[in-house]
Amino acid sequence: MNGERVIAVYLAETPLSLEQAADAIAGEQSTGTFTAVPGETAELKEKHAAVVEFIEPLEEVDAPSLPGARVSAQHDGKYRRGRIAVSFPMHNFGPSIPNLLSAVAGNLYEMREMSGLRLIDLELPEAFAARYPGPKFGIEGTRRLTGAYDRPVLGTIVKPSIGLRPDELSVLVEKLARAGLDFIKDDELNANPPFAPLTQKVKAVMAAVDKAADATGRKLMYAFNITGDIGEMRRNHDLVVAAGGTAVMVSILSIGLTGLAELNRYSEVPIHGHRNQWGMLTRSPMLGIEFTAWQKLCRLAGADHLHVNGLNSKFYESNESVTRSIRACMAPLLGGYETMPVISSMQWAGTAPATYEAAGTLDVMHLAGGGILAHPDGPAAGFESMKLGWEAAVQGIPLEQYAERHSALKRAIEKYGGRE
Repeated sequence: MNGERVIAVYLAETPLSLEQAADAIAGEQSTGTFTAVPGETAELKEKHAAVVEFIEPLEEVDAPSLPGARVSAQHDGKYRRGRIAVSFPMHNFGPSIPNLLSAVAGNLYEMREMSGLRLIDLELPEAFAARYPGPKFGIEGTRRLTGAYDRPVLGTIVKPSIGLRPDELSVLVEKLARAGLDFIKDDELNANPPFAPLTQKVKAVMAAVDKAADATGRKLMYAFNITGDIGEMRRNHDLVVAAGGTAVMVSILSIGLTGLAELNRYSEVPIHGHRNQWGMLTRSPMLGIEFTAWQKLCRLAGADHLHVNGLNSKFYESNESVTRSIRACMAPLLGGYETMPVISSMQWAGTAPATYEAAGTLDVMHLAGGGILAHPDGPAAGFESMKLGWEAAVQGIPLEQYAERHSALKRAIEKYGGRE
């Protein structure tokens, strides 16, 4: 083919030398195995072998991060860490996300040469752009459908997550839509359950959305959770579109990147990509995948919106990590693939200034569950407080000072301001 290569960058830890570890990664994921085999000719290796591009030594530690590493009798007791870049020829797998993952991840996490391994970045050649068109709507399409300009897209999550009947959900949605919210999403726990089938949910929610739109002149975007098997997702998508819905949501790790790409192939509305289960792939600092790498594949596969967690949230992730995730979604990728970062988890008006500083842009979706729904003066005041929080952030006015002239913000600070 054309000689294009994928470059994968790893954070590695090994009881061996970094050079030995790098050679093991390159060999295991291309032409090598634990011993020489017939047919492994110099010509074949020249054409198909992965190549170690660079090794950057980091610190040494006294204990392994993961169990099961091979330690010889001559081991000096040190475990070496470093960044290792390995390139793979495109003609080994072609512009295919699932087969790319087999190459750059595959069996690597099980290798005894490693006491820690994390895929931290990917550099992809243009061939992927021809195969995967990416998001159809992105930031601009979402703004057009919500009518939200010159500020973040602001919204909430259906709470309680589980248990609302369609008629109860309809009442809640109409109330929130009349309050002026831009966006509501289903909780990831609630897709097409027996107690509230999606057919009934879509009918009830869209009746509420349309009724509120007639009164306010603005149509709320509601992201219906259509997560399911491949054929089921198509039926669910078509159900939402036929009812006039303007967004669907999927749990990306439940349906897989191939499922996301297939949904994107026919989707007529923005795809809201939820990353639940993500912690199992990334929480250990010396295992799994960095969001910087994973989000590129989600964008390729067609996520118009992509969850990135939130600052000062209820989860373990540091604010520095969340900031990297927000900015990663906005970093250039093959000339396009615009995806809106979705900031959520224990958010309220008071998180707007730090979020604006972290993002450096208004092109984000900021979701507050309790921060809107549980505002002491009701959800309309909760939504207003979120807008005011962002106004203060953009104007560089301290939140408490801005609240002196805005009661909705003042009341939000009184309720949520003492939270860590």
